[in-house]
Amino acid sequence: MFWRRLAVWVCLVQAGMLAVSPAPLLTIEAQTTGTPQARPARPTPQQVSAPWRLVDWTPIPQNPVFAGTGRDTWDRKIRERGYILPGDDQKFHLWYTGYAGDRPATMSLGHATSPDGIHWTRDPANPIFSGSWVEDMCVVRSGGKYFMFAEGKNDIAHLLTSGDGLKWTDHGSLDIRKTDGTPISPGPYGTPTAWLENGTWYLFYERGDLGVWLATSTDLRIWINVSDDPVIPMGPSPYDHEAVAVNQVVKRDGFYYAFYHANAARPWKDWTTCVARSYDLLHWEKYPGNPIIENNCSSAILVRTPRGEDRLYTMHPDIKVFVPK
Repeated sequence: MFWRRLAVWVCLVQAGMLAVSPAPLLTIEAQTTGTPQARPARPTPQQVSAPWRLVDWTPIPQNPVFAGTGRDTWDRKIRERGYILPGDDQKFHLWYTGYAGDRPATMSLGHATSPDGIHWTRDPANPIFSGSWVEDMCVVRSGGKYFMFAEGKNDIAHLLTSGDGLKWTDHGSLDIRKTDGTPISPGPYGTPTAWLENGTWYLFYERGDLGVWLATSTDLRIWINVSDDPVIPMGPSPYDHEAVAVNQVVKRDGFYYAFYHANAARPWKDWTTCVARSYDLLHWEKYPGNPIIENNCSSAILVRTPRGEDRLYTMHPDIKVFVPK
């Protein structure tokens, strides 16, 4: 995703660098209890023939609804995935990455609110976190806490937590290991996307956008790959033959749906938004009609409004809203 991803990968491998050791997570626990549900070995006939959901969208006239200021501010530009959650205060809350230059020394975390998810007001305290590089985030709210999985510098995923969504603590890089318990190879592991179910955290991540891997954890300290091969590989169709990365996982009508961005060219050109679905988070089927959104609209997340309406927000290079056709 990041413009220098391939160069970073090569440099890190040559240097033998590993991820930064995470700070102790002494006070962090998954807030949901229970054991992982047993999952079927294969989909049922009903699942195989089930119609696809969440694939037909149309843009609203007000687009884009949020963008970089274009002025001499810390967030003159925004990039990659931001994240939106409806709050208990009846407002939509947006977390986003802002930066001022084309080759920034760091990227900071911004916050904005909206009464309707369309008209946004930046937080006067922005940037709300600049203690470390924060980019391309996924936010999960559980047990009264906010868990933010984001890319750090050099596309190394890290974890931040907050009690209110405004004051954040960085706990360091995620410790991801292969199925045999040894560390994954040096290099980027970015676009972290988390799903929490029955006390188990599921983490989807990419490596140079060359595929999507899945790891799990019950303590947020150690993550173990479910498979050392990608669960969502590139291709074979042209539209995602050169890059894939998952932005969000949701559950609907017995399926898990993954919104992911893809690219058909290398060097990368315009990004697209695509969908895949799974009955077990491990085996994924790509939508035959991909991509569902083109024109360089990517890093999509689904937001369910307080009224129960679905909206799809594409976050890069600015924020646009799509509603069901």
